[in-house]
Amino acid sequence: MNLICNVDELLRVKVAEALKVLYNVQVEPGSIVFGKTNPEFEGDFTFVVFPYLKVSKKSPEVTAGQIGDFLKANISEVENFNVVKGFLNLVVSGNYWIDYFYKIAGRRDYAYTPITESSPTVMVEYSSPNTNKPLHLGHIRNNLLGYSVTEILKANGNNVIKTNLVNDRGIHICKSMLAWQKWGNGETPESTLDDVCKKGDHLVGKYYVEFDKHLKKEIETKVKNNWEREDAAAKSELMLEAQEMLNRWEKGDKEVVALWNKMNDWVYSGFKETYSMLGVNFDKTYYESKTYLLGKELVEFGLNKVDAVSGEKVFFKKEDGSVRIDLTPEGLDEKVLLRSDGTSVYMTQDLGTAVERFKEFPKLKRLIYTVGNEQEYHFRVLFLILKKLGFKWAEDCFHLSYGMVELPDGKMKSREGTVVDADELIKLMVDTAREMTLALGKTEGLEKEEAEQLYKLIGLGALKYFILKVDPKKTMLFNPEESIDLHGNTGPLIQYTYARSRSILRNVISWDIENCTPSDLRQLGENMDKKSRELIRLLSEFPKIIRDAGKDYNPGLIANYVYELSKEFNQFYHDTPILKEKQSDLRNFRLSLTYKVAEVIKSGMLLLGIDVPEKM
Repeated sequence: MNLICNVDELLRVKVAEALKVLYNVQVEPGSIVFGKTNPEFEGDFTFVVFPYLKVSKKSPEVTAGQIGDFLKANISEVENFNVVKGFLNLVVSGNYWIDYFYKIAGRRDYAYTPITESSPTVMVEYSSPNTNKPLHLGHIRNNLLGYSVTEILKANGNNVIKTNLVNDRGIHICKSMLAWQKWGNGETPESTLDDVCKKGDHLVGKYYVEFDKHLKKEIETKVKNNWEREDAAAKSELMLEAQEMLNRWEKGDKEVVALWNKMNDWVYSGFKETYSMLGVNFDKTYYESKTYLLGKELVEFGLNKVDAVSGEKVFFKKEDGSVRIDLTPEGLDEKVLLRSDGTSVYMTQDLGTAVERFKEFPKLKRLIYTVGNEQEYHFRVLFLILKKLGFKWAEDCFHLSYGMVELPDGKMKSREGTVVDADELIKLMVDTAREMTLALGKTEGLEKEEAEQLYKLIGLGALKYFILKVDPKKTMLFNPEESIDLHGNTGPLIQYTYARSRSILRNVISWDIENCTPSDLRQLGENMDKKSRELIRLLSEFPKIIRDAGKDYNPGLIANYVYELSKEFNQFYHDTPILKEKQSDLRNFRLSLTYKVAEVIKSGMLLLGIDVPEKM
């Protein structure tokens, strides 16, 4: 099913045609940009003519006027125009808007591209937690961004595979294991007296912090005994024990592997609860413990593979036995792929995992890694190595880089136990939503269970929206109080707007959007009020917003669009009678418009992974 062609697409074609006819200049329609008309002036779209003055060789006002005359003469949809200096404000006919609205009114899918057998397959990796600690605020942004991007890609007609790569091995995992072995006294999630640690990921995280405390104490003792701090850290008995535990794990030592399995199971149980609260899921989970060996096999391949450009072997072995690749000709550095003791590094695992995924899914057209911007260099190296190894699909790998989440008092540090824990933050948001809702008296008539569900919905909605409305590339400051405010650009404001629209519709005894077309569309179009017109114009933007969000992997475009739509509807609700409108055709139209706005708000929020309440 094709998307309905919007008037702005037609206008781009006709503006390009006008530039060709009037000034003999060839311009691609896709390069033509329209802005929203300043509220002080009449218009639906504004075209800025300043970039074309060199070819028109006329003043801004004359150039804009000539293009406006051409459009009005050649497009019935352009009812009028006005010129303000170099700004051409185009007024689309009310008949077009009313006709467009009733074409989309009964179509839930008007902004979506259907998924078919021939749809491209895209894999999105997100979450990627370590099994030595619980999820924190940084993980929340990762999970929410990754999940939302998958939903947006689906809306753009892609067959999406949601994946998680669990970092379940390595020295950091052994730190928690060793600390529990030394100081845990057999503590388990079931036996612990600490309520927080009854969740297994928190218990394991406790011992990760414990390891760091003892390590620092050991280093300080050595420094007091005249050791150089660097030597004290490098020759720490505790670190050497953790490294030995990792070596034993890689050799399959039964005792170490049994402890590893037990503590990982505690963590997985805890992760499952957090994922459920966040509303994210995965189609497939990979484990580093099973993929790092694939990377080792690839190292052997690289030692024999000749670089097509340099004529040298892609990988080389150093005197100490380590395997490396020299990327200095590309402006990077020399990268270790296998340590001198034969153990692998992250790059080794990522190489093997990438190869395995394209083998497993031969139709894969795009592999997207959702990882923080501190890993940008890592992915530049990864993709370059894959390319040098001769994998053509390396060009189809993409790093969805996002900025860190910062707090008013600084950055988070896992080893010191100063992170903003995901579970605690979720609880804080739900508790805050409860307090706000009760203070506003919004729970009257709700059963206790129903009210608790509403608190969760509002709290999680506030958290998700506040994070996703920010461009992923930007570092953001998280402010819980600001995120849950019922005023401004927040999730609860949008949720409340949806609930308000549904409340209006519940007051209609008998009404169906698909059988509610007014008897005289033309009369309605010619007399349509400004607020209704603006709502339809915003509804017409939804397909393009989805396409742009999919192209840029940016849920913030959806979030801010839904906010603008909600804000405009609230003004419409304030200024325009709906249920009290006495003229039946006009009343039916406004009810249909209310229904459609509510539907699009809900659709947009679901693309962000946010639920909206029927009552609030």
